[in-house]
Amino acid sequence: MNFPILSSLILLPSIGALFLFFTRSRTENKITVKYVALFTSLVNFFLSIYLWLLFDQTTSDFQFVEERVWIKDLINYKVGVDGISILFIILTTFITPLCIISVNNSIKNRLNEFLIAILIMETFMIGVFCSLDLVVFYLFFEAGLIPMFLIIGIWGGSRRVYSAFKFFLFTLLGSVLMLVAIISIYWISGTTDVVKLYELGIDTKYQNLLWLAFFSSFAVKTPMWPVHTWLPDAHVEAPTAGSVLLAAILLKMAGYGFIRFSLGLFPSASEIFTPLIYAMSIIAIIFTSLIALMQEDMKKLIAYSSVAHMGFVTLGIFTIQQQGIEGSIIQMISHGLVSAALFLCVGVVYDRMHSRLITTYGGVVAIIPKYAVLFMIFTLAALGLPGTSGFVGEFLILMAAFKDNFLVAVLASLGVIIGAAYMLWLYKRVIFGKLINPDLKKMIDLNRSETFILITLAIPTLYFGFYPDPLIKTIEVSITDLIETYNYNIASKI
Repeated sequence: MNFPILSSLILLPSIGALFLFFTRSRTENKITVKYVALFTSLVNFFLSIYLWLLFDQTTSDFQFVEERVWIKDLINYKVGVDGISILFIILTTFITPLCIISVNNSIKNRLNEFLIAILIMETFMIGVFCSLDLVVFYLFFEAGLIPMFLIIGIWGGSRRVYSAFKFFLFTLLGSVLMLVAIISIYWISGTTDVVKLYELGIDTKYQNLLWLAFFSSFAVKTPMWPVHTWLPDAHVEAPTAGSVLLAAILLKMAGYGFIRFSLGLFPSASEIFTPLIYAMSIIAIIFTSLIALMQEDMKKLIAYSSVAHMGFVTLGIFTIQQQGIEGSIIQMISHGLVSAALFLCVGVVYDRMHSRLITTYGGVVAIIPKYAVLFMIFTLAALGLPGTSGFVGEFLILMAAFKDNFLVAVLASLGVIIGAAYMLWLYKRVIFGKLINPDLKKMIDLNRSETFILITLAIPTLYFGFYPDPLIKTIEVSITDLIETYNYNIASKI
């Protein structure tokens, strides 16, 4: 197929953003602006579904590859997808239109610019998951900081500037070392082409330092303990749509990076540093879960739960087992759906009561029953109840962990129990109990757009909980090939 479908997926949101930019002076009607952005993102979503339908699940090779010379003898623009990356592209194109629909009440000023930032963000996020050149990957990976920095810093809460700068500096400082590593890889191998680097391998004497350089960036972005502190601050201050993008997609870039680069390029170093990853993952799972139990701000609680869930992801990836990596990818997809929904649920009550404090609420089940039902679905998915997508990922990760290290698996299981405690505690305090606050009686239930968004997220959450086969079939062959190559390289000491 000659049609450049991946470049179209990358460029289309930016074209939509450009259209909004050049027509902003004439576009007074907020509804028109929103419809233009929504149309652009929906076209991109259907294009990504078409990509999935065309995708050959029987091969681990990169498909729909496009390569153009960018800087002669130095950098090529090269993009392509395999089973590992295609699901993240679909997740990105699925979440973005829901973010655009959700801005009904939350964004009062400069809506045009806000939608431009979201669309440009979509371009960069898709670019990350498509890139088959280290330099191109790095540019997309870092460029995503700019629109998210603006989203938090302009449309955020009272401490938005502090949170935006903290987010920017944490992630940028981590990534500087990755840039040095990419330059070093070019110096060692003479190329930054990911496919060629897979074939050539990187000398073991360089792998440890290069792995640590990439790790510094991915650990901050995941985020892993102890460099996780920027995430709760960013979530608390970000507008609802910003929190959704941050939790659903931005955190997944690092998980994807661990699979694609840490395991793919540095197998020997990955084996050496696996105990470090295990230790940091377990601390993240247990420690941040305990912190979540103590939170009074709903957004902060969900933010800390994200750190714990991403701890499961890094744990599963570094088991280097089929079940573990499959579980990690499914967990990332599930977390993308569920965390997006939970932040949207917080946004719903915040728009009505202008408070995120758990103590503000209580006993609202009789007043907003539709909200209570949908919030319950996502709460149960977040704690990993069987029948939800959250269960599938966590179960596979724990199965792989039990095979690899019994103690690690037991400690991770403890995190599951604590996770159930803080999510059920949150639900009980918000939904049930006595109606003490008289202002709550004035609350109205979900409107049509809010109902549509939450049901749209609930359907795949429940569907993949009962039938995860479409996800597993898409990623299975690519992960099998990744593990076989990893084991071969370890045996060959590459």
